[in-house]
Order: sequence, then C-alpha cells, then structure tokens
Amino acid sequence: MAKDLKISLLLDFYGNMLTEKQRDVLDLYYNEDLSLAEIGESANITRQGVRDSIKRGEAVLLELEEKLGLCEKTASLDNELKKIYELASKIESYNNKYFYSADISSLSSEIKECAERSLKQD
Repeated sequence: MAKDLKISLLLDFYGNMLTEKQRDVLDLYYNEDLSLAEIGESANITRQGVRDSIKRGEAVLLELEEKLGLCEKTASLDNELKKIYELASKIESYNNKYFYSADISSLSSEIKECAERSLKQD
C-alpha cells in the first residue's frame, strides 16, 4: 500500500472529524511510519482491520478536503503571503535605489511585517 503523504497533512486539518481509532491508526501509519502489522499488534486488531481502518479514514479526509478545501486554501494563502512579502521587498529596494521616500519605506516594511506574522501563525 503506497503512502499518500498528503493524508498526513489532511490529518492535521481534519483529524478531529475521524473516530478516535481511525485517527490513531492513521497517525501511527503516516506520522510514526509503523507497518500494518505493528499497528495491528498494538491495537489488538488484524492487519486487514488496520488496512480497512486506514482506507475508511483516508476516504473521510479526502471527502472533507473536497468539500471544504481548507488545506488547499491555506496553501494558497501561504503562497499569496509570500508573494506579498517579495513584492514589498522589491518596492523597498526600488525606493532605496531610485527615489527615497520615508513613507514608502515605512509602508513596505509594515506590509512585510504583516506578511511575516501571518506566515508564522501557521
């Protein structure tokens, strides 16, 4: 069974929507990198039971992401914040190189700080 590492990220977003058993099994499989046999042994279920639990949990996580899109929206926001930071840096650089304005310098620094704070909150 090939691992889709996107599931690990989805588990962070939607893990509380799963049953405790599904969440624990998915965590052990994706985040702790345990084998199906190791998980089955620790959970007192068969290897097939572990596989079924993983498949059901993955289906729930993928369905939630399809409906809500929180993971995709967060990644998109992160990318946009990085672009905002880069553009503010360019404005600051052009301002320093061609025509210095204290207001432009102050505002571009403020934009960069806002973007940095938002990126660190993730």
